[in-house]
Amino acid sequence: MRSTVAVLGVIATTCIGCGSHTVSSPGPSPSAARAAGSPSAVVSADGMFTAEEPWTVDVSGAEKSERSDAIIATLRDLGGWGNGNVLQADFSIPIFFADANTPRMEVVGGEDYCFGGPDCDSVPAQMPVPDGAYIEGSTDLSCDPSGETEGQGDCHLLVVDRDEQQLYETYQANGTGDSITAQGFFVWDLAKDYPDDLRGEQCTSADAAGFPIAAMTPTADEVASGAVNHALRFILPNDRMKADVYVHPATHAGGPESSEPDAPPYGVRLRLKSDFDDSGYTESQRVILTALKKHGMLLSDGGEIALTFADDRTSSAKWVDLGIDAQTFGDIGVDQFEVVDLGEEIPLTYDCVRNP
Repeated sequence: MRSTVAVLGVIATTCIGCGSHTVSSPGPSPSAARAAGSPSAVVSADGMFTAEEPWTVDVSGAEKSERSDAIIATLRDLGGWGNGNVLQADFSIPIFFADANTPRMEVVGGEDYCFGGPDCDSVPAQMPVPDGAYIEGSTDLSCDPSGETEGQGDCHLLVVDRDEQQLYETYQANGTGDSITAQGFFVWDLAKDYPDDLRGEQCTSADAAGFPIAAMTPTADEVASGAVNHALRFILPNDRMKADVYVHPATHAGGPESSEPDAPPYGVRLRLKSDFDDSGYTESQRVILTALKKHGMLLSDGGEIALTFADDRTSSAKWVDLGIDAQTFGDIGVDQFEVVDLGEEIPLTYDCVRNP
């Protein structure tokens, strides 16, 4: 069991970390966006789930963990953020919006679906796919999960259906004819009050930590509205995350490798220090900084590019107009963060037990 489910997390982190998500700008030009179509997008992840979930909790007043200084110092000594210790942002994952009128497509499993584990939802299954939708790293529903095509590999497709109150997230998806073949298919109930172990202890999702990606990925429209009311997902190189453990709210880990006892574990929440001086940032940039002070960011996956912002091809607002690009927050070091809400370390077994 360890070898099968572990692969799902490791493959995801390997592709993210292989350089395919390194970007120097927040997305294609408006003309490219029009060529790709302009399906509706989720304006905001705020309120996506109707119950309070770990990523929507206000931790601005939470006590700093007694292990915070040790964890931050260890992360700094291990090299800090990925990509040369730069708090860089990636803009490759789109988030789509659907309703009762949105066309459905059948999702089928690829060879050795879910690597034999129970983590994924059953296929074949139906999911809404808006006209003009495209998979991460692509301009349409075709994607190369082998990682041999630049910018492709994880091939996520994220769709929120507000009428159904469900979030659909796929991993290594590729459209073939009238169906989508995926290595992992995960459905989140937006009306459910999830327990501390979310979909299940030791269970992954489209994100290696077991989180819903869309719920922690800010969109340009969301920032333009003036508030990001949820934690952000962030990722680190595998050799800077503590091996063989995770902490809640994570329920799984990909391929963490560090033997340092105070290396940050999967699921750790970092909060931007309340006294961080944001006076040199624009109003739109401060929306992100405020979210990092209020909700923090949760360690979700392995790779080089620390932050994940949504592709703006489906948004009314554009990152360039908001003054946000890949390097906007690049000068913020790990020492400007502290650890909060740190739970007990859970040994990683990969023996997923799904919640009802």
